[in-house]
Amino acid sequence: MPHLPPPTFDEAGRADRIAAALPELDAIAAEFANKHKLPALAYGVVAGGSLVHGGATGWADIAAQQQASATTLFRIASMTKSFAALAVLQLRNAGALALDDRADAYVPELASLVYPTADAPAITLRHLLTMSAGWPEDNAWGDRQLALDDASFSALLARSVPFASAPGTQYEYSNLGYMVLGRVVSRVAGMPFQQYVNERILAPLGMTQTCWNVDGTKVLPVARGYEEVDGAWAEEPLAWMRSAGDTAAFGGLYTTVEELARWVALFLSAWPPREGDEPAVLRRASLREMQQAATARPPWLAGTALGEQAAPEAGGYGFGLFAGTAAGLGRIVQHAGGLPGFGSHMAWLPDRDLGVIAFANRTYAPAVPIALDLLRHVVTRADAAPRRVHPAPALTAALEGATRLLQRWNDDLADALVADNFFLDLSRERWQQRVARLRTLHGDLVPEGEIEIDNPLRCSWRLCGERGWCNVSLTLAPTMPPRIQEIEIASVLPPDAAMQAALDGLLALIAAPTLRGVGRLFARGVDRAAMRDRLRLVQLSIGTCALDAITGGDGSTRTVARLAGTKGRLIATVTLDRLDGKIRSAEFRMVE
Repeated sequence: MPHLPPPTFDEAGRADRIAAALPELDAIAAEFANKHKLPALAYGVVAGGSLVHGGATGWADIAAQQQASATTLFRIASMTKSFAALAVLQLRNAGALALDDRADAYVPELASLVYPTADAPAITLRHLLTMSAGWPEDNAWGDRQLALDDASFSALLARSVPFASAPGTQYEYSNLGYMVLGRVVSRVAGMPFQQYVNERILAPLGMTQTCWNVDGTKVLPVARGYEEVDGAWAEEPLAWMRSAGDTAAFGGLYTTVEELARWVALFLSAWPPREGDEPAVLRRASLREMQQAATARPPWLAGTALGEQAAPEAGGYGFGLFAGTAAGLGRIVQHAGGLPGFGSHMAWLPDRDLGVIAFANRTYAPAVPIALDLLRHVVTRADAAPRRVHPAPALTAALEGATRLLQRWNDDLADALVADNFFLDLSRERWQQRVARLRTLHGDLVPEGEIEIDNPLRCSWRLCGERGWCNVSLTLAPTMPPRIQEIEIASVLPPDAAMQAALDGLLALIAAPTLRGVGRLFARGVDRAAMRDRLRLVQLSIGTCALDAITGGDGSTRTVARLAGTKGRLIATVTLDRLDGKIRSAEFRMVE
């Protein structure tokens, strides 16, 4: 089988649309900074391998009236962890260590650990990378450890560390774990951790102003960190805490929007998998490895303010980065940073080749929401769709063959197309009968609309008939050559007059739910009060809605419809009593 075709963008006008959306970001950022009382907010958008928009609002130094810019140095705190993780993978790829090595093989001070259970495994480098070492969450404590020198850090570890869980069993954010990784890099590389990052990562990327301490040698302006005290800005004394040693791996770097854009662009450059030259600092496969969720976090809800649609999001911690999915954005990789005097965030969308950076100089400033607001704005305004997945040649051939087979069954064609499991799952005779029923129900079937490619070996499409249509999907088997292992068919008939009247009535009732309305529209036996409350919830969730599309059903007794509202969409499944034309049940399911 030839190499898989890489996904590509529909390039027509994409760069121009993104460029047109960028000037509006300045007003969005200024409004956010004013609302949240941020002394300064610097931000940038990365696309196509570079910073395409950088801006700032407010003061990097209030007393000196020095304005912030995309070239102002901000402390990025825990965003430093991705630099530490990349350093570990560099050493792994060089054969100097393995991720499943015991951590105490490199940091003998950990030999004093007393594990929480008799069956607990020893902490490995992978546990440390993925926040699954079992040590307790330590944000408040960790933020005060940047100045810990190497000797003091060794003494701390030698006194042992308590466990919150057994290693490898759950996610628990650990700054200490990344401090230990800094020590691992130092021991394996034979040089201080900070020196290693400077020489092996920052210098090759041209991040020449990115640094661990602001000591007067930098030519760029530096943002001072602030906290609000009694309604006035005061410099945060801990904002200038020096990065003293290996512990800086958890959060010590200063950088600018312009320079961090190179970092974000590096990770975006790993997508999609393809042929071609590799990045100098780390090969693409390893960069993608860092961006995969390894330790799951509990799902959470975004947009849960009253009246907003609750959007479930999920993901986990990879190697120095959070990876998951976000409502309206799809796959997302991100990491925040917070220290006394600073708050920061970086996030990018691998499938859309878009990233965003946000820095602010107030203690634990809310950089996450503004970064995601800016990212959503660009995606929405520029209609920045993900790359289009292309079918493998085998899938194209299978789709064409399956279409002919469903139009008119042919045993020889079927034998040439399907894998050995196909007729074991449903006999040849049953398939022959099924295709005959489709012709009776729908008439002649012809392909219509776009083919949806889930991946190069799986797709779905529509066959339209004289009466209704069929939604068809197929998946190829892991054989050479790839053959069809499964065809799924959903037969759909449009609503008849009675069903259409019921749908129209339901939409009107969602707009103004009443007990009387439920009684008129729904069959006897339906709990009127419960249904009214359900329809109220639908109205609150998606607002005034209209019929968007019919997605399933026989058109007379059962219909599945997608409803589009002012605040979201949902799927409604309606069943009808054919004797009196009233609705027997209406079930609703939210969709993104």
